[in-house]
Amino acid sequence: MKLKLLSTLTALTAIATSVALADGHSVPTSKWGADDQAGASNYMTSEKAMEAIALMKSGTVVSIGRVYEAEMPLFGTRAFALRGTSGLAGGPLGGNKVVWMDDFLATEIGQVGTQFDGLGHIGVRKESFGSTFYNNLDSSEVFGPTGLKKLGIENVKPFFTRGIVLDITALRGAPMNAGDEVTVADLNAAIERQGIEGPGEGDVVLIHTGWGRHWITDNATFNSGAPGIGMEAAKWLAERNIAVVGSDTWPVEVVPNPDPESVFQAHQELITHNGIYIHENLATEVLIDAGVSEFAYIFSPVAVKGATGSPGAPLAVY
Repeated sequence: MKLKLLSTLTALTAIATSVALADGHSVPTSKWGADDQAGASNYMTSEKAMEAIALMKSGTVVSIGRVYEAEMPLFGTRAFALRGTSGLAGGPLGGNKVVWMDDFLATEIGQVGTQFDGLGHIGVRKESFGSTFYNNLDSSEVFGPTGLKKLGIENVKPFFTRGIVLDITALRGAPMNAGDEVTVADLNAAIERQGIEGPGEGDVVLIHTGWGRHWITDNATFNSGAPGIGMEAAKWLAERNIAVVGSDTWPVEVVPNPDPESVFQAHQELITHNGIYIHENLATEVLIDAGVSEFAYIFSPVAVKGATGSPGAPLAVY
């Protein structure tokens, strides 16, 4: 009787799991183990670094991050307020009369300007109470009153790897508009047009849509939506085991989504299901204007313990 009951429970569990997977609500255990909190940054090896070094042909170093300033577009009710000391923060001291300045910044860590989404940023709401995050972690394991208890940005390993930027504006002959979806066909066509190898394990893929043309010049339009990848492209990238996907837009994925029932679903596919990081509001035009398709991507998130993301200026060296 016990064996029969156990068999029945096992079958019911399997059915429930298959239904959850079909709904997209089930979050798998990480390929790096049940204790993993580093996600796709685990792909960062000495071999990837050496591969990236080989792409440094001219030694040109550029920042592909944007300037953090109060005038930049902000999503929702997020804020950015820098306050200087309006004079001296300290001093004068000593015979040399040294003085110094300080400042105070009030903002969302890693969720304004050029922003790097960590694994604790996006989850899936359960049918019952709570939510599930990367590596099948329950919200009770993740949430904390002074920051994340797990999946904080301090767990991310520094990136030094091959990066590619795909120029979808050149492929389509014009800058993209809000709601325009970047498809797998677009990605493949851009790779072929630019004469580069497609993304491989541990690579960073940046997508240039031309949406950055509205940055500060027209914040209302910039915030109103964005071109970007949909689920088809997100799954295609995940299958190639990339480490990071980024763009010159605030969500990287298409907004509004062609599927009216879908909201930031590519975020869930990349971050929650696969541990792949998202880098938003990048100045991809810096690379496009220089005619660069491949480069070394270098970025170390600011290790604020328990933070959901990171600010900072990623570097491209080519």
